Amino acid sequence: MEKSFSESYKQAGVDITAGYKAVELMKKHVARTMPEGKADIGGFGGLFPLDMAGIKNPVLVSGTDGVGTKLKIAMLLNKHDTIGIDCVAMCVNDVICCGAKPLFFLDYIACGKNVPEKIAEIVGGVAEGCVRAGCALIGGETAEHPQMMPDDDYDLAGFTVGVVDRDKIVDQTAMKEGDIMIALPSSGVHSNGFSLVRKVFDVEHCDLLSPVPELGGKPLGETLLAPTEIYVKPMLALLNEVAVKGVSHITGGGFYENMPRSIPKGLGVKIMRSDVKVLPIFTLLQKKGNISEHDMFNTFNMGVGMSVVVAKEDVEKAIALLKAQGVNAYPIGEIIKSGDGVVLC
Repeated sequence: MEKSFSESYKQAGVDITAGYKAVELMKKHVARTMPEGKADIGGFGGLFPLDMAGIKNPVLVSGTDGVGTKLKIAMLLNKHDTIGIDCVAMCVNDVICCGAKPLFFLDYIACGKNVPEKIAEIVGGVAEGCVRAGCALIGGETAEHPQMMPDDDYDLAGFTVGVVDRDKIVDQTAMKEGDIMIALPSSGVHSNGFSLVRKVFDVEHCDLLSPVPELGGKPLGETLLAPTEIYVKPMLALLNEVAVKGVSHITGGGFYENMPRSIPKGLGVKIMRSDVKVLPIFTLLQKKGNISEHDMFNTFNMGVGMSVVVAKEDVEKAIALLKAQGVNAYPIGEIIKSGDGVVLC
């Protein structure tokens, strides 16, 4: 790369040598995610050795997403090492809803100015997310966009591919009245609803660093930046042992939009509001923003990052399996005959 330098391009706002440096800095992070511990990045395509052992009829499942305006919190705090976990989580948590194991991940970073150390920090978070999800970070792209974005701004998105045996795809048609929905707790706001969060707290002008009594003494910034929980490994353990009838990743749209996706037509879920273990950040957000209960449950995860439906006789086993994986799951609702989706009482 010694001869690869363009003074004219640099004067236009793009420093290609900064890109080369960023790639070198991120290689150590990428290596953590690779099966052989190698960081073979810098080529034109990401390579992944596909092992189909034990899978009779493989089906590929893909997912793509970004982090959204939660990135503004990272920028305000100048803390960029966890935001990549969110990017991975938003993708892999979607494909696990089908029962698919994520195989590999690619990221895309658009920035106003390529600061290699910051880019490597972001990718370090992506790599950590991949480690938590058990998938490989096989490539990505960093694009410098001078004049289109302020120098300190960036956007982050990603893409994952997973695989599931056709016979093991989560089948909603087996769901029936009397089945039980189980909640997998979230780590916080995750990566949805941050346009409303930023408006309510006026994050550009508020104190993000001081302890907040309502948050157990944690600063607001730390609480909001808590990375999205990755449910892949606990869910794979559960799917291997229990007949799961439906899975929902609770993202933008909250309970009312996400849970019905995992429930067949003619059925719904009855949830007692008092049974939902709402996190303090949502109580504070609702109070400060004077937000209706309906809007809270229709925008945020409210402390439930994922839900699964199993037969009543499998509830204890499912909860025990999830707790063995470090997830404090609990029953949250019952499947009922209803065309209304979620019935919150």
